[in-house]
Amino acid sequence: MGAFFEPGSENVFQLFSAVHLLTLGVFAAVILSMFLFRKTLRKEYANRTARIALFLMLILSEVSLQVWLWWSGHWTSQYSLPLHLSSISIILSAILLLTRNYRLFEFTYFAGVGSALQAMITPDISLYTFPHYRYIHFFVSHGGTVIANLFMVFTAGFKPTGKSLWRAFLWLNAYTLMIFIVNFLIEGNYMYISEKPVNPSLIDYLGPWPWYILSLEIITLVTFTILYLPFWLLNMKENEKALPQEEK
Repeated sequence: MGAFFEPGSENVFQLFSAVHLLTLGVFAAVILSMFLFRKTLRKEYANRTARIALFLMLILSEVSLQVWLWWSGHWTSQYSLPLHLSSISIILSAILLLTRNYRLFEFTYFAGVGSALQAMITPDISLYTFPHYRYIHFFVSHGGTVIANLFMVFTAGFKPTGKSLWRAFLWLNAYTLMIFIVNFLIEGNYMYISEKPVNPSLIDYLGPWPWYILSLEIITLVTFTILYLPFWLLNMKENEKALPQEEK
């Protein structure tokens, strides 16, 4: 049992290994199941139960991480506060499940789902693989963010708009500015905007600081656009159907 929680591991994570691909497949299956059973999940009892369960999963995942970091001796105010975009997205997505607030959804869908999907495809957990706690936590928390937001799409009918995209982008930049100030005050590196992460990552290919931040802005806009594309195409299709026959 100790090996499940012990910091450090000889079983180093391998990108796109069988375990990694299987994990991604499990989450894809959960999302597909939500879509297929969306009508059942819209019923009051099932909807409330699912939302509360997802809420507890997200909150407990973040609380358990703080406990593990403290227990393992890795907790520091410079790196362990829930200020990274992933942690904020987890907390806000949990609140979204309870409040069903559309304005909150606009941010969590773009910023939360966008960052979570990228994190799951290229995880920053080089020392841990299944069945270590950190591996399970990483995918449950990030996958839970994606599932929570798509749950609101499938069951509440939430759909982002073009204005939602830009609002999310502006809010994300405002939060980034705040975190930049926090990093300066406490000598931290939340959101990796003060320096590159120690472990190899996509940022290594985006130039030196601070220029890689501009590259990340472009990547963010591209990611947001990709996330909005299915809804844009759906709107185009619905508008085409709504046109009178003589206008087609």
